[in-house]
Amino acid sequence: MQTNLPRSDHLSAALVRLLAVGAGAAVANSYYNQAFLGHLTTDFGLAAGAAAIVPVLTQAGNAIGVLFLAPLGDRLERKSLILVTTGALVAALIGAAVSPGFVWLAVASLAVGLFATVAQQIVPLAVHLAPPAERGRILGTVTGGILIGILLARTISGTISDAWGWPVVFWFAAVLMIAIGAALALWLPRVPPTTDLSYPRLLGSLWTLVRTHGVLRRAVAVQFLIFAAFIGFWSTLALLLSDPPYRLGGTAVGLLALVGVAGALAAPIAGGFADKRGPAVVVSIGAGFVLLAFAIFGLWQGSLLGLVVGILVLDLAVQSSQVANQARVYALDPTARSRLNTVFMATMLLGGAVGAGIGGAAYAAWGWTGTCAFGAVSAALALLLSRQSQVVD
Repeated sequence: MQTNLPRSDHLSAALVRLLAVGAGAAVANSYYNQAFLGHLTTDFGLAAGAAAIVPVLTQAGNAIGVLFLAPLGDRLERKSLILVTTGALVAALIGAAVSPGFVWLAVASLAVGLFATVAQQIVPLAVHLAPPAERGRILGTVTGGILIGILLARTISGTISDAWGWPVVFWFAAVLMIAIGAALALWLPRVPPTTDLSYPRLLGSLWTLVRTHGVLRRAVAVQFLIFAAFIGFWSTLALLLSDPPYRLGGTAVGLLALVGVAGALAAPIAGGFADKRGPAVVVSIGAGFVLLAFAIFGLWQGSLLGLVVGILVLDLAVQSSQVANQARVYALDPTARSRLNTVFMATMLLGGAVGAGIGGAAYAAWGWTGTCAFGAVSAALALLLSRQSQVVD
Protein backbone atom coordinates (compact mmCIF):
# COMPACT_ATOMS: atom_id res chain seq x y z
CA MET A 1 0.00 0.00 0.00
CA GLN A 2 1.40 3.39 -0.99
CA THR A 3 -0.13 6.61 0.28
CA ASN A 4 0.37 10.18 -0.88
CA LEU A 5 1.60 11.95 2.24
CA PRO A 6 1.20 15.60 3.22
CA ARG A 7 4.47 17.46 2.94
CA SER A 8 5.39 21.12 2.80
CA ASP A 9 1.85 22.34 3.55
CA HIS A 10 2.29 21.05 7.10
CA LEU A 11 5.98 21.73 7.68
CA SER A 12 6.32 25.28 8.92
CA ALA A 13 9.51 26.56 10.51
CA ALA A 14 7.80 26.36 13.91
CA LEU A 15 6.90 22.70 13.37
CA VAL A 16 10.48 21.88 12.33
CA ARG A 17 11.73 23.46 15.56
CA LEU A 18 9.14 21.50 17.57
CA LEU A 19 10.24 18.25 15.95
CA ALA A 20 13.90 19.07 16.69
CA VAL A 21 13.13 19.90 20.33
CA GLY A 22 10.94 16.82 20.71
CA ALA A 23 13.55 14.49 19.25
CA GLY A 24 16.34 16.04 21.33
CA ALA A 25 14.35 15.91 24.57
CA ALA A 26 13.34 12.29 23.89
CA VAL A 27 16.85 11.02 23.22
CA ALA A 28 18.22 12.90 26.27
CA ASN A 29 16.30 10.48 28.50
CA SER A 30 18.75 7.75 27.52
CA TYR A 31 21.71 9.76 28.86
CA TYR A 32 20.49 11.46 32.05
CA ASN A 33 21.43 8.52 34.29
CA GLN A 34 25.09 8.54 33.23
CA ALA A 35 25.73 11.68 35.31
CA PHE A 36 24.48 10.45 38.71
CA LEU A 37 25.82 6.91 38.99
CA GLY A 38 27.84 7.98 42.04
CA HIS A 39 24.64 9.05 43.79
CA LEU A 40 23.04 5.68 43.02
CA THR A 41 26.01 3.84 44.50
CA THR A 42 25.66 5.83 47.74
CA ASP A 43 21.86 5.83 48.00
CA PHE A 44 21.40 2.10 47.33
CA GLY A 45 24.60 0.94 49.06
CA LEU A 46 25.95 -0.69 45.92
CA ALA A 47 29.38 -2.15 45.27
CA ALA A 48 31.69 -0.09 43.10
CA GLY A 49 30.61 -0.26 39.47
CA ALA A 50 27.28 -2.00 40.14
CA ALA A 51 25.33 1.16 39.31
CA ALA A 52 26.62 0.90 35.73
CA ILE A 53 23.86 -1.65 35.03
CA VAL A 54 21.44 1.30 34.82
CA PRO A 55 22.91 2.93 31.70
CA VAL A 56 23.65 -0.51 30.23
CA LEU A 57 19.97 -1.47 30.49
CA THR A 58 18.93 1.92 29.13
CA GLN A 59 21.07 1.42 26.03
CA ALA A 60 19.75 -2.14 25.71
CA GLY A 61 16.25 -0.67 25.73
CA ASN A 62 17.34 1.70 22.95
CA ALA A 63 18.50 -1.20 20.81
CA ILE A 64 15.23 -3.09 21.35
CA GLY A 65 13.18 0.02 20.57
CA VAL A 66 15.08 0.79 17.36
CA LEU A 67 14.64 -2.76 16.10
CA PHE A 68 11.08 -3.52 17.19
CA LEU A 69 9.22 -0.21 17.69
CA ALA A 70 10.69 2.22 15.17
CA PRO A 71 9.60 0.20 12.08
CA LEU A 72 5.96 0.61 13.18
CA GLY A 73 6.11 4.16 11.82
CA ASP A 74 5.48 2.70 8.35
CA ARG A 75 2.62 0.47 9.54
CA LEU A 76 0.64 2.76 11.89
CA GLU A 77 -0.62 6.33 11.79
CA ARG A 78 2.49 8.28 12.79
CA LYS A 79 1.03 10.96 15.05
CA SER A 80 -0.85 8.42 17.16
CA LEU A 81 2.23 6.20 17.42
CA ILE A 82 4.40 9.12 18.55
CA LEU A 83 1.89 10.24 21.18
CA VAL A 84 1.36 6.73 22.57
CA THR A 85 5.11 6.12 22.76
CA THR A 86 5.62 9.51 24.45
CA GLY A 87 2.95 8.62 27.01
CA ALA A 88 4.70 5.31 27.71
CA LEU A 89 7.99 7.18 28.12
CA VAL A 90 6.42 9.52 30.68
CA ALA A 91 5.09 6.52 32.63
CA ALA A 92 8.57 4.92 32.59
CA LEU A 93 10.18 8.15 33.81
CA ILE A 94 7.70 8.47 36.67
CA GLY A 95 8.33 4.81 37.52
CA ALA A 96 12.05 5.54 37.73
CA ALA A 97 11.45 8.63 39.88
CA VAL A 98 9.50 6.69 42.52
CA SER A 99 11.80 3.66 42.53
CA PRO A 100 11.68 1.99 45.98
CA GLY A 101 14.78 -0.07 45.24
CA PHE A 102 17.60 -0.57 42.76
CA VAL A 103 16.00 -3.49 40.91
CA TRP A 104 12.89 -1.38 40.28
CA LEU A 105 15.09 1.45 38.95
CA ALA A 106 16.96 -0.96 36.69
CA VAL A 107 13.73 -2.26 35.14
CA ALA A 108 12.37 1.28 34.76
CA SER A 109 15.62 2.29 33.06
CA LEU A 110 15.15 -0.47 30.48
CA ALA A 111 11.66 0.92 29.78
CA VAL A 112 12.98 4.49 29.55
CA GLY A 113 15.50 3.42 26.91
CA LEU A 114 12.85 1.44 25.03
CA PHE A 115 10.39 4.32 24.71
CA ALA A 116 12.99 7.08 24.32
CA THR A 117 13.32 5.75 20.77
CA VAL A 118 10.28 7.88 19.96
CA ALA A 119 13.03 10.15 18.61
CA GLN A 120 13.53 7.58 15.85
CA GLN A 121 9.84 7.91 14.98
CA ILE A 122 10.08 11.70 14.80
CA VAL A 123 13.03 11.77 12.39
CA PRO A 124 11.35 9.77 9.56
CA LEU A 125 8.19 11.83 10.06
CA ALA A 126 10.16 15.06 9.49
CA VAL A 127 11.65 13.59 6.31
CA HIS A 128 8.21 12.48 5.10
CA LEU A 129 6.77 15.96 5.58
CA ALA A 130 9.72 17.84 4.10
CA PRO A 131 9.64 19.05 0.50
CA PRO A 132 12.37 17.22 -1.48
CA ALA A 133 14.42 20.36 -2.12
CA GLU A 134 14.71 21.05 1.63
CA ARG A 135 14.92 17.50 2.94
CA GLY A 136 18.62 17.64 3.85
CA ARG A 137 18.33 20.95 5.69
CA ILE A 138 15.28 19.85 7.69
CA LEU A 139 16.86 16.48 8.48
CA GLY A 140 19.95 18.37 9.67
CA THR A 141 17.86 20.56 11.95
CA VAL A 142 16.08 17.62 13.60
CA THR A 143 19.27 15.56 13.86
CA GLY A 144 21.02 18.60 15.32
CA GLY A 145 18.33 18.72 18.00
CA ILE A 146 19.12 15.10 18.86
CA LEU A 147 22.83 15.85 19.21
CA ILE A 148 22.15 18.85 21.45
CA GLY A 149 19.90 16.67 23.61
CA ILE A 150 22.67 14.11 24.01
CA LEU A 151 25.29 16.73 24.80
CA LEU A 152 23.20 18.67 27.33
CA ALA A 153 21.66 15.64 29.07
CA ARG A 154 24.67 14.94 31.28
CA THR A 155 25.14 18.59 32.23
CA ILE A 156 21.48 19.08 33.17
CA SER A 157 21.30 15.78 35.03
CA GLY A 158 24.52 16.38 36.96
CA THR A 159 23.38 19.83 38.07
CA ILE A 160 19.92 18.71 39.18
CA SER A 161 21.07 15.52 40.91
CA ASP A 162 23.80 17.35 42.84
CA ALA A 163 21.35 20.02 44.01
CA TRP A 164 18.11 18.06 44.64
CA GLY A 165 18.82 14.35 44.16
CA TRP A 166 18.58 11.94 41.23
CA PRO A 167 14.78 11.30 41.44
CA VAL A 168 14.20 14.98 40.58
CA VAL A 169 16.00 14.40 37.28
CA PHE A 170 13.33 11.89 36.27
CA TRP A 171 10.52 14.18 37.48
CA PHE A 172 12.02 17.01 35.41
CA ALA A 173 12.24 14.74 32.36
CA ALA A 174 8.65 13.53 32.81
CA VAL A 175 7.27 17.08 33.02
CA LEU A 176 9.30 18.10 29.98
CA MET A 177 8.00 15.17 27.93
CA ILE A 178 4.40 15.89 29.02
CA ALA A 179 4.78 19.45 27.74
CA ILE A 180 6.32 18.28 24.46
CA GLY A 181 3.65 15.60 24.07
CA ALA A 182 0.94 18.23 24.48
CA ALA A 183 2.58 20.42 21.83
CA LEU A 184 2.87 17.48 19.43
CA ALA A 185 -0.79 16.60 20.02
CA LEU A 186 -1.78 20.17 19.10
CA TRP A 187 0.41 20.80 16.07
CA LEU A 188 1.50 17.50 14.56
CA PRO A 189 -0.43 16.59 11.40
CA ARG A 190 -1.89 13.14 11.01
CA VAL A 191 0.07 11.03 8.53
CA PRO A 192 -1.45 7.77 7.25
CA PRO A 193 0.58 4.55 7.19
CA THR A 194 2.53 3.70 4.04
CA THR A 195 2.21 -0.09 4.17
CA ASP A 196 -0.30 -2.71 5.30
CA LEU A 197 2.29 -5.42 5.97
CA SER A 198 1.73 -7.55 9.06
CA TYR A 199 4.16 -6.95 11.92
CA PRO A 200 6.22 -10.13 11.27
CA ARG A 201 6.45 -9.29 7.56
CA LEU A 202 7.32 -5.70 8.46
CA LEU A 203 10.32 -6.88 10.46
CA GLY A 204 11.24 -9.38 7.77
CA SER A 205 11.24 -6.61 5.18
CA LEU A 206 14.25 -5.02 6.92
CA TRP A 207 16.51 -7.63 5.35
CA THR A 208 14.74 -7.23 2.02
CA LEU A 209 15.60 -3.53 2.04
CA VAL A 210 19.26 -4.30 2.79
CA ARG A 211 19.40 -6.89 0.02
CA THR A 212 17.65 -4.68 -2.52
CA HIS A 213 19.40 -1.32 -2.10
CA GLY A 214 23.13 -1.11 -2.73
CA VAL A 215 23.08 2.55 -1.66
CA LEU A 216 21.74 1.48 1.74
CA ARG A 217 24.48 -1.11 2.17
CA ARG A 218 27.21 1.37 1.30
CA ALA A 219 25.73 4.15 3.45
CA VAL A 220 25.45 2.00 6.57
CA ALA A 221 28.96 0.59 6.05
CA VAL A 222 30.44 4.09 5.89
CA GLN A 223 28.48 5.31 8.92
CA PHE A 224 29.38 2.15 10.86
CA LEU A 225 33.08 2.98 10.42
CA ILE A 226 32.69 6.69 11.16
CA PHE A 227 30.64 6.09 14.30
CA ALA A 228 33.06 3.39 15.45
CA ALA A 229 35.87 5.95 15.31
CA PHE A 230 33.70 8.55 17.07
CA ILE A 231 32.71 6.30 19.98
CA GLY A 232 36.21 4.85 20.17
CA PHE A 233 37.39 8.39 20.95
CA TRP A 234 34.69 9.30 23.47
CA SER A 235 34.82 5.96 25.29
CA THR A 236 38.53 6.43 26.09
CA LEU A 237 38.72 10.20 26.57
CA ALA A 238 38.02 9.99 30.32
CA LEU A 239 40.92 7.53 30.67
CA LEU A 240 43.22 9.93 28.84
CA LEU A 241 42.18 12.93 30.92
CA SER A 242 42.68 11.07 34.20
CA ASP A 243 46.34 10.42 33.34
CA PRO A 244 49.26 12.88 33.17
CA PRO A 245 49.63 15.55 31.95
CA TYR A 246 45.91 16.35 32.31
CA ARG A 247 44.81 14.73 35.60
CA LEU A 248 41.22 15.89 35.07
CA GLY A 249 37.91 14.30 36.11
CA GLY A 250 34.49 13.69 34.63
CA THR A 251 33.54 17.37 34.71
CA ALA A 252 36.23 18.05 32.12
CA VAL A 253 34.77 15.37 29.84
CA GLY A 254 31.37 17.02 30.11
CA LEU A 255 32.80 20.44 29.29
CA LEU A 256 34.68 19.10 26.29
CA ALA A 257 31.48 17.44 25.10
CA LEU A 258 29.84 20.86 24.93
CA VAL A 259 32.29 21.76 22.16
CA GLY A 260 30.22 19.36 20.08
CA VAL A 261 27.25 21.76 20.14
CA ALA A 262 28.95 23.41 17.17
CA GLY A 263 28.43 20.17 15.28
CA ALA A 264 24.72 20.29 16.02
CA LEU A 265 24.49 23.90 14.88
CA ALA A 266 26.30 23.05 11.65
CA ALA A 267 24.03 20.10 10.81
CA PRO A 268 21.40 22.16 8.91
CA ILE A 269 24.22 23.77 6.90
CA ALA A 270 25.59 20.37 5.97
CA GLY A 271 22.08 19.23 5.08
CA GLY A 272 21.54 22.27 2.86
CA PHE A 273 24.86 21.61 1.12
CA ALA A 274 23.78 18.01 0.56
CA ASP A 275 20.54 19.30 -1.02
CA LYS A 276 22.56 21.40 -3.51
CA ARG A 277 25.69 19.33 -4.22
CA GLY A 278 24.50 15.83 -3.43
CA PRO A 279 24.84 13.87 -0.18
CA ALA A 280 27.67 11.60 -1.42
CA VAL A 281 30.03 14.59 -1.62
CA VAL A 282 29.21 15.63 1.95
CA VAL A 283 29.78 12.07 3.22
CA SER A 284 33.25 11.98 1.66
CA ILE A 285 34.13 15.38 3.10
CA GLY A 286 32.89 14.24 6.51
CA ALA A 287 34.97 11.06 6.42
CA GLY A 288 38.02 13.09 5.41
CA PHE A 289 37.56 15.45 8.34
CA VAL A 290 37.20 12.54 10.77
CA LEU A 291 40.62 11.38 9.55
CA LEU A 292 41.94 14.93 10.05
CA ALA A 293 40.57 15.01 13.62
CA PHE A 294 42.45 11.85 14.59
CA ALA A 295 45.60 13.23 12.99
CA ILE A 296 45.24 16.26 15.28
CA PHE A 297 44.68 14.03 18.33
CA GLY A 298 47.71 11.91 17.50
CA LEU A 299 50.16 14.66 16.54
CA TRP A 300 49.32 17.06 19.39
CA GLN A 301 49.21 14.62 22.28
CA GLY A 302 49.31 16.31 25.67
CA SER A 303 47.75 19.52 24.34
CA LEU A 304 44.34 20.52 25.71
CA LEU A 305 43.97 22.98 22.83
CA GLY A 306 44.64 20.13 20.41
CA LEU A 307 41.83 18.15 22.02
CA VAL A 308 39.41 21.07 21.73
CA VAL A 309 40.23 21.69 18.06
CA GLY A 310 40.12 17.98 17.26
CA ILE A 311 36.75 17.53 19.00
CA LEU A 312 35.31 20.46 17.08
CA VAL A 313 36.47 18.96 13.77
CA LEU A 314 35.35 15.44 14.76
CA ASP A 315 31.83 16.42 15.82
CA LEU A 316 31.31 18.61 12.75
CA ALA A 317 32.47 15.75 10.52
CA VAL A 318 30.42 13.01 12.16
CA GLN A 319 27.27 15.09 12.26
CA SER A 320 27.64 16.17 8.62
CA SER A 321 28.26 12.65 7.35
CA GLN A 322 25.31 11.27 9.31
CA VAL A 323 22.88 13.85 7.96
CA ALA A 324 24.08 13.32 4.38
CA ASN A 325 24.01 9.53 4.66
CA GLN A 326 20.50 9.60 6.12
CA ALA A 327 19.37 11.83 3.26
CA ARG A 328 20.66 9.22 0.79
CA VAL A 329 18.93 6.41 2.65
CA TYR A 330 15.55 8.12 3.10
CA ALA A 331 15.38 8.89 -0.63
CA LEU A 332 15.40 5.19 -1.51
CA ASP A 333 11.78 4.33 -0.70
CA PRO A 334 9.18 6.89 0.52
CA THR A 335 6.97 4.05 1.82
CA ALA A 336 9.68 2.50 4.02
CA ARG A 337 11.41 5.41 5.72
CA SER A 338 10.86 4.15 9.26
CA ARG A 339 12.32 0.77 8.33
CA LEU A 340 15.21 2.38 6.45
CA ASN A 341 15.87 4.46 9.56
CA THR A 342 15.84 1.28 11.66
CA VAL A 343 18.49 -0.36 9.47
CA PHE A 344 20.62 2.79 9.47
CA MET A 345 20.45 3.49 13.22
CA ALA A 346 20.82 -0.14 14.31
CA THR A 347 23.95 -0.50 12.18
CA MET A 348 25.35 2.79 13.42
CA LEU A 349 24.79 1.82 17.05
CA LEU A 350 26.51 -1.51 16.37
CA GLY A 351 29.44 0.45 14.99
CA GLY A 352 29.54 2.44 18.22
CA ALA A 353 29.66 -0.74 20.28
CA VAL A 354 32.48 -2.12 18.15
CA GLY A 355 34.32 1.19 18.37
CA ALA A 356 34.04 1.27 22.16
CA GLY A 357 35.44 -2.26 22.37
CA ILE A 358 38.31 -1.87 19.92
CA GLY A 359 39.11 1.68 21.04
CA GLY A 360 39.30 0.57 24.67
CA ALA A 361 41.48 -2.43 23.80
CA ALA A 362 43.78 -0.24 21.71
CA TYR A 363 44.13 2.21 24.59
CA ALA A 364 44.91 -0.59 27.02
CA ALA A 365 47.59 -1.98 24.70
CA TRP A 366 49.19 1.15 23.22
CA GLY A 367 47.76 4.12 25.10
CA TRP A 368 46.34 7.18 23.37
CA THR A 369 48.40 6.45 20.25
CA GLY A 370 46.49 3.17 19.91
CA THR A 371 43.13 4.91 20.14
CA CYS A 372 44.19 7.50 17.55
CA ALA A 373 45.49 4.80 15.22
CA PHE A 374 42.22 2.87 15.42
CA GLY A 375 40.19 6.03 14.71
CA ALA A 376 42.42 6.99 11.79
CA VAL A 377 42.23 3.53 10.20
CA SER A 378 38.45 3.40 10.61
CA ALA A 379 38.07 6.90 9.13
CA ALA A 380 40.40 6.07 6.23
CA LEU A 381 38.32 2.99 5.36
CA ALA A 382 35.15 5.10 5.52
CA LEU A 383 36.72 7.67 3.19
CA LEU A 384 37.74 4.96 0.73
CA LEU A 385 34.24 3.44 0.73
CA SER A 386 32.56 6.83 0.38
CA ARG A 387 34.73 7.74 -2.63
CA GLN A 388 33.85 4.42 -4.25
CA SER A 389 30.16 5.10 -3.53
CA GLN A 390 30.39 8.40 -5.42
CA VAL A 391 31.46 6.45 -8.49
CA VAL A 392 28.96 3.59 -8.13
CA ASP A 393 25.95 5.69 -7.08
